[in-house]
Amino acid sequence: MIRRFNPLSSSPQPTRPDRGNGGSDGSQDPQRKRWGFGKLLLVNLAAIALTACLVGWLALVWLDSWTDHGHYEVVPEVKGLTYDVASQRLTDAGFLPELSDSVYDSKTRPGTVLDQNPKVGTKVKEGRVVYLTITSFSPKMVTLPGLNDVSLRQARSVLEGLGIYRINVEYVPSEFKDLVLAVTHDGRRITAGTRLPVTATVTLEVGEGINEYSDSLSDALTMGALSEFPEEQ
Repeated sequence: MIRRFNPLSSSPQPTRPDRGNGGSDGSQDPQRKRWGFGKLLLVNLAAIALTACLVGWLALVWLDSWTDHGHYEVVPEVKGLTYDVASQRLTDAGFLPELSDSVYDSKTRPGTVLDQNPKVGTKVKEGRVVYLTITSFSPKMVTLPGLNDVSLRQARSVLEGLGIYRINVEYVPSEFKDLVLAVTHDGRRITAGTRLPVTATVTLEVGEGINEYSDSLSDALTMGALSEFPEEQ
């Protein structure tokens, strides 16, 4: 209570405080504070997002510049060339030639490029390795497994799987039909572990079979039995 002095009165009179402005200011201050904090938070989040976008864009620009993005070289055609000529052509075009494999081909000159990877016309970065496959200068050597006592069909399949296609078959008397009894090369018998070039000619000695063997034996016994009887005069 506030007492006001009245000159006409001997005692001061109490008065009520003015609550009009004071009460309204007290209720609005917390709301203003919350609204100000929210605006500040939004501004900070926007600044963070803008900074992240700027950093990402700068990183992409730097990465494109560092990787030379958008610049490519076309792989030239080197198939059919000798390895030396093909290597020089690839080097001049900005590539790194590398020999990856060699394959024997009797119809192609040794050292000729048979295949390339990446293929001709492919767009790649400068300095890319180009793998070359050439014709070998000597036939590929393979190791023969044991082929005795297996069927003719199996022995032929094994030899062709190794790359040997010059296969001769020689039938010999035996009761086991189509069974490989021996393997020869250049007239000499070979065993498991022998190394031969894929261009070698291999001969398989194979049994004729029980029917032919028994018929020959039967004919021989019959002729022997008839020879014991004297001829009639």
